[in-house]
Amino acid sequence: MPPSRADVERMVVALFTLNAGLDRARRDSPGAGRLSLLQVLTAPEGERPSDIAHTLQVSPSLITRHVQSLEEDGLVAVTRDPADHRACLVSLTTRGYEEMRQLQEVGVARFASFVAGWDVSDVVNLTRLLERLEVDKHATAEREGRRTRRPRWAQDPAPAGGRGPADADPGTLGESG
Repeated sequence: MPPSRADVERMVVALFTLNAGLDRARRDSPGAGRLSLLQVLTAPEGERPSDIAHTLQVSPSLITRHVQSLEEDGLVAVTRDPADHRACLVSLTTRGYEEMRQLQEVGVARFASFVAGWDVSDVVNLTRLLERLEVDKHATAEREGRRTRRPRWAQDPAPAGGRGPADADPGTLGESG
C-alpha cells in the first residue's frame, strides 16, 4: 500500500528539518563546510569549480573563495583543464586527503553520538531507506529530463562480495544530486 499524503508530508517536514540543520552546521562550523567541499574533490582528475558549486548547490563565487583558501592552506591544487584551457580543475593534495579523513572522523563521531541510544538495526534501516530515497529521487529527475548528479556511492555497482552503499564510508555519503 502506498504512503498516504499525510505520511509523505510528515516525511518531508522531517527531511527538511534535518537538511536545514545540516546546512546550518556547514555554515556555522568551518570544519563541516570544509569537509563538504573536500568530499566533492575525491575524483583524481579533479573537478571544475562550476561542477563543485552545482553539487553543493552554492554560488560559484563562494566556491572560488573557498578554493582559494584551501589552496593557500595546501589542501587543494588548481590546474588548467586539459580539455578546456579557459577552465581549471581543483583536486585534493595529499594534505587535503588527510584533512578530509580527520574531518570525517570528527563528523562520524558526532553522528555516532546522535544515535548512541539506537539499536543497530535502526541505523542500518535508516541508511538503507535514505540511500533508496536518493536513488529514487535521481531516477525521477532523469525521467523528468532534469540534470542531476548521482552520489558516487550509487554510480558504480559493488563488486561481487564487495562494499555496497550500506557498507560505504559514512563520510562519503553526504553527497546528493
